[in-house]
Amino acid sequence: MSASLVESPVRETALSLTGISKRFGAVQALSDIDFEVGAGEVVALVGDNGAGKSTLVKIIAGVYTPDQGAIEMTGQRVSFQGPAHAQSHGIATVFQDLALCDNLDVVANLFLGNEKRGMGILDEVSMETEAWRLLRSLSAKIPSVRIPIASLSGGQRQTVAIARALVGEPKVVLLDEPTAALGVAQTAEVLNLVERLREQGLGVVIISHNMADVQAVADRIVVLRLGRNAAEFRTSEVSAEELVAAITGASDNVVARRKSRSGEAHD
Repeated sequence: MSASLVESPVRETALSLTGISKRFGAVQALSDIDFEVGAGEVVALVGDNGAGKSTLVKIIAGVYTPDQGAIEMTGQRVSFQGPAHAQSHGIATVFQDLALCDNLDVVANLFLGNEKRGMGILDEVSMETEAWRLLRSLSAKIPSVRIPIASLSGGQRQTVAIARALVGEPKVVLLDEPTAALGVAQTAEVLNLVERLREQGLGVVIISHNMADVQAVADRIVVLRLGRNAAEFRTSEVSAEELVAAITGASDNVVARRKSRSGEAHD
């Protein structure tokens, strides 16, 4: 499989990054990165530790400003001055720690910092109605929006965090390790949420070390290695062995050797 860029089906580009570079002192974290995600597309961003995934995500989220390069949203060049500015342009980020308040209920978490008010007081009815609408749009399995976050499972917490990201009607949703530390059933639940986001026409960027999850839900896979674009694949056309080879930079790796030995044993 070629490591060059693959052609994607024609769709509106929700987010495009071109020539992105970022340095921290003597460390060149990113060098000339190109990346894009279309509306209604799920793109997985993968790479080993230190590949530059977190730095790139924080640039998209407005946490870092790139030293070089351009960012475009739906064809318009933008320059984010901070996370709130990125959010106002349609970027929603769900970080790995979720940033939920365990002692507050689902409604309070969904609208924390964006509370609806009427006549100077909190509009609890409006917020609860909107909370149910958001959760139903994700086919979420939440028993009640008035129970504390502390009583929810890991998968349900991830659901609430994703639903909160939809409050501002984003164009692109970034999911940082959304299935980390989840069981099989909860992982399947979160991957179903990603499918719902795609169906709603959002661009979805999923950062994950789990190749099975990536191949189950992504349309394209972008591989970073040592702060550079290493490869890009259509998910339907790449094997786990090819992904590992692209991530590690080695065509002869332990996964490939194990498969080769297995094939010889069956001959």
